[in-house]
Amino acid sequence: MKVAVTFGKKMPEPYLAAVRKAGLEPVAISPDDGVKSLDGIGGLLLSGGTDVDPRQYGQTRGAETDKPDPRRDAMERQLLKQALRADIPVLAICRGMQLFNVTMGGTLVQHLDPAAGHRVLSREDPSKPAHAVEVQPGTRLGGIVGEGPLQVNSRHHQALDKLGNGLAVSARSADGVVEAFEKPDQKFAVAVQWHPEDCVESGGAQMKLFEAFADAVRR
Repeated sequence: MKVAVTFGKKMPEPYLAAVRKAGLEPVAISPDDGVKSLDGIGGLLLSGGTDVDPRQYGQTRGAETDKPDPRRDAMERQLLKQALRADIPVLAICRGMQLFNVTMGGTLVQHLDPAAGHRVLSREDPSKPAHAVEVQPGTRLGGIVGEGPLQVNSRHHQALDKLGNGLAVSARSADGVVEAFEKPDQKFAVAVQWHPEDCVESGGAQMKLFEAFADAVRR
């Protein structure tokens, strides 16, 4: 089964490798490809990248926020809406999670205090854990990776503020930042703030996310 993997300017190799490891065929899509339809595609993976344009959620861009990429924002919002209408499985990661939230009417915190520890990144080993999240009981995410504490790798400077319509929080960090959500009325629509694609070689909980996504795509 084919899965669309969106990206901006840099080919998303770790995401493609994780999708292949889960037994699916990734199709990388950027704004330059002009793709407007998910016809023949069984799943949508929204990858990480630059910040979502704050104008999309009614704010002025702050000094710490990336230069907007309106073409990517528009492409991903269009594909996400199409996927949700057709109940095509969606996995959203980091920027993808933020884009998903904004698309559902939510807002973002444009810059977190660096001392909060959400932007820890080992350049030698991007899979290295940065902090723990608490996975909520009774959630789809909890059924995939297990409920309770989960160590995650992290490198985000933005976070969710107002939660989008129809979304349910499935994990938070100790300081209350939303680290994962899901859309319960979909076959599979899970979003995480960390980077499981960097952790799949060791298997474990992070690979289970891609395996669960793949299972939903095949159903």
